[in-house]
Amino acid sequence: MVEKNEELIVTIDACGSEGEGIGRIDGYALFVKDAVVGDTVRVKIMKAKKNYAFARLMEVITPSPDRIEPPCPLARKCGGCQIQHINYEKQLEYKHNKVKSCLERIGGFTVVDEGVETEVDSVDNVIVMEPALGMDDPFYYRNKAQFPVGRNKEGKVVTGFYAARSHNIIETETCYIQAKENDEILRIVREFITEYDIPTYNEETHSGLVRHVLTRVGYKTKEIMVCLIINGKKLPHHEELVRRLREVPNMTSITLNINTKKTNVILGEKCVTLWGQSYITDYIKDVKFQISPLSFYQVNPEQTERLYSQALEYAALTGDEVVWDLYCGIGTISLFLAKSAKEVYGVEIVPQAIEDAKKNAEINGIHNATFYVGAAEDVVEDLYKDDAKRADVVMVDPPRKGCAESLLDTIVAMQPKRVVYVSCDPATLARDLKILDEKGYQVKKARAVDMFPNSVHVETVCYLERK
Repeated sequence: MVEKNEELIVTIDACGSEGEGIGRIDGYALFVKDAVVGDTVRVKIMKAKKNYAFARLMEVITPSPDRIEPPCPLARKCGGCQIQHINYEKQLEYKHNKVKSCLERIGGFTVVDEGVETEVDSVDNVIVMEPALGMDDPFYYRNKAQFPVGRNKEGKVVTGFYAARSHNIIETETCYIQAKENDEILRIVREFITEYDIPTYNEETHSGLVRHVLTRVGYKTKEIMVCLIINGKKLPHHEELVRRLREVPNMTSITLNINTKKTNVILGEKCVTLWGQSYITDYIKDVKFQISPLSFYQVNPEQTERLYSQALEYAALTGDEVVWDLYCGIGTISLFLAKSAKEVYGVEIVPQAIEDAKKNAEINGIHNATFYVGAAEDVVEDLYKDDAKRADVVMVDPPRKGCAESLLDTIVAMQPKRVVYVSCDPATLARDLKILDEKGYQVKKARAVDMFPNSVHVETVCYLERK
């Protein structure tokens, strides 16, 4: 047993679910943020439990061969890039193994890596795990950013990101995973707020005006959106801010979002256009999308193409299938499916997202996609039972909490030939796959997709067949 504030030297031999290094002293586990497998480190015990402790990294005595110097000097302070100090090849290996471990521990599956010989091919619940899909360049990939605005102790206007597990703003002039255009945009906003002495928002007192700056940059069109989220109805001297922002090349949309609620939810429901369009456009492959400040749209377009291509490969469409796309958002994957399917039905609980989906279908001249508003577990059951809507293929892409079991029951009752499950949480994915396996669907393949390089988050695509 160790004690708080005790300093120890330990070798890191594993990586935890949040990217932290794990070392052991006589079997007693130490969880060390910012440590890498293969490091020998000096740590300070911060919190000690019966079987494990949390420790702070004090010194890297012998660095792991997989440790690199993170490009961002704020990587350890900021909560955004938990594993930027690990070389990218090892990041992909970590995410592959993170998914694999959940499928084995939670799902009870036997998982074998593609191309690796195994003697368990005849076992029903064997999943073939394909190599993780990574990026060629794992930096400057995000097309959307939300920067909190505040003031430091000296009263200087700052923008940046919240430190991990806090709402303290880490002042950031350059972010190495966001679009490079943001640097100039944020400089303009900071100078404008300073010059006109506009109050910045204070969470504790629910006072002040400017809360966040949201930006979107079109991956292929290069169109730029700037949206200021304010605790009020008007932004003083907004004409001058518009004039300055319009000098940024490819500026397309400048808007306000009204959020006067005392909440940590960033966006309010109402948007006001100050200049230009109320949206920007962008493409994923050859499908065009209109994106408003409120639209859900994948933040890594390059990897989105890879993710959707993998999902389409697993769907194996021939043109004769009826496909259900559950949790469809603004129809991003529905519209890809529609180009290769007979009919597509999309379901999403957010009304605005369904309006966007319908608009995007119209923009692309796609007429074989129909969209429904409502909770997937309710809508699908009603349409299946009342309207006898069938499904040859079901595509499901739920939030982190996974699917309601009632929805999984309805999917099974519809008896699709194939199910493609896209997940942002390996643990709930494994739980749901176990249920589907028990109800007659065999998980054949799985693949991790790195949508968020330098972070611990991972997307997974899985392919299931009816037994």
